[in-house]
Amino acid sequence: MNDQEKSSHPGLLPINDRMLTRESWKIFQIMAEFVEGFEKLARIKPSVSIFGSARTATDHPYYELTEQISRKLSDSGFSVVSGGGPGIMEAANKGAFAGKSPSIGLNIELSHEQSANEYQDISLIFRHFFSRKVMFVKYAAAYVVMPGGFGTLDELAEILTLIQTRKTRRIPIILVCSHYWQGLLAWFKEQMLLEGMICEEDLDLFKVLDDPQEVVDAIFSHYEHRGFEPSAEEQELLLKL
Repeated sequence: MNDQEKSSHPGLLPINDRMLTRESWKIFQIMAEFVEGFEKLARIKPSVSIFGSARTATDHPYYELTEQISRKLSDSGFSVVSGGGPGIMEAANKGAFAGKSPSIGLNIELSHEQSANEYQDISLIFRHFFSRKVMFVKYAAAYVVMPGGFGTLDELAEILTLIQTRKTRRIPIILVCSHYWQGLLAWFKEQMLLEGMICEEDLDLFKVLDDPQEVVDAIFSHYEHRGFEPSAEEQELLLKL
């Protein structure tokens, strides 16, 4: 490619001022989402973030199990944070709403699937997935991951990566419903681990449980010899999120 051909590349053309202005306003929208999130969620600690499919019907066993787990967590003193929508998210909010601690929904504007459930003491609406992701992590004392689709896997991979790379503090990550996750976990061991893509220790970043009380007990066990508040070192990590 000669210099004349390079100069006609779209990335080297003059900036469209109108588009730049729109992008600048988007930055302010993102900032506003962070500010509102920090202001509203700073008081919810300790909290547990729960993830799972929006497509789960209210009469499905996963829905009932999620509601049970959430109620136990709420009555144990944990605020419960979900995506605020239907399915597993609704079950998480519903269980917490009936319990002693706040129920929080981090809703996202989507063209399909997402509609806010009615079981939210605190409700936030996000346009951007990445600012919403930060709110899931920043105040979470644990992650509970129920059966779900790509969105659920995305959140699971996100927290595993952050902890693996020491970009956030170590918190319990609990996969619920062992039969649902067994294929993925086998792939972790038989492909990723054997080919050196992850280390043996990375498989210790999460637990797989089935019983609601075991989920609660595992979280308390993790914090048995320390408080739920992040240490000074962990606070520094969270400030970098």
